[in-house]
Amino acid sequence: MNVPFSPPQPAEAAEAIFRRYREDVLARGWNDTLAVLLDHRSVRSYLADPLPEGFLETIISASSSAPSSSNVQAWSVVAVTDPEKRARLSEIAGGQAHIRQAPVILVWIADLSRAEAVAGREGVTLEGLGYTETFLLAAIDAALAAQNALVAAESLGLGAVYIGALRNDPAAVAALLDLPPRAVAVFGLLLGHPDPSVPSAVKPRLPQQAVLHRETYRPEVQPAAIARHDAVTAAFRAEQKLPEQSWSSLVIERLRTVAALKGRDRLRGVLETLGFALK
Repeated sequence: MNVPFSPPQPAEAAEAIFRRYREDVLARGWNDTLAVLLDHRSVRSYLADPLPEGFLETIISASSSAPSSSNVQAWSVVAVTDPEKRARLSEIAGGQAHIRQAPVILVWIADLSRAEAVAGREGVTLEGLGYTETFLLAAIDAALAAQNALVAAESLGLGAVYIGALRNDPAAVAALLDLPPRAVAVFGLLLGHPDPSVPSAVKPRLPQQAVLHRETYRPEVQPAAIARHDAVTAAFRAEQKLPEQSWSSLVIERLRTVAALKGRDRLRGVLETLGFALK
């Protein structure tokens, strides 16, 4: 079989990939889209300037271009710019100050209410709504749409960061945003102009040997890859003047106790009250 020729990776690409892993990767192919993806970093300091007119609509157009399971399109998004509402969302998320600071937070909704309403107008009961699979369908649809939004925003020169801590209290978010039954906020996404006085850096990720498996899953390669990543993480945190912590210890602390879930251990019960039976 003839393998198509791929030209050598340009220096820009090799540098971007090295920043992502802090080690060399034999890779080929490069374009502006890959440059945006590989340059992603979480931004937690923003200028107060609003998004330019029309940017939000362009970004959501990118979201609508994401894949959707069976074309159900079981997601919605609430754009929150009101300072009081952003302050309340900050409280729910454990006091994260950047939620107050950024000009907009997009709250992504796993939304089965629309499908139920469509069926109701036709006099049809949707037996499949109450199953875990259907909730996952909606949550995954929302995640795919949100990631398209993040990439679109960064391609326009904006900064972004996900806010998973809205799941600390989904019922409070639902009440604040007047969500209907069978609609739940799964995470937020801050957008805005990064504050140039507080630069952010590309955070190293696990080596490809830890996440890329060919044909079968290979657990035996994990220890060595994780050890390299622990060393890289320690160096990165020292550069950023952050407290010393390895990636392994971070994972352990994040999942060691129920308290570390910050209220999300009650998520299943809350989802049931919001109309998701999860059978």
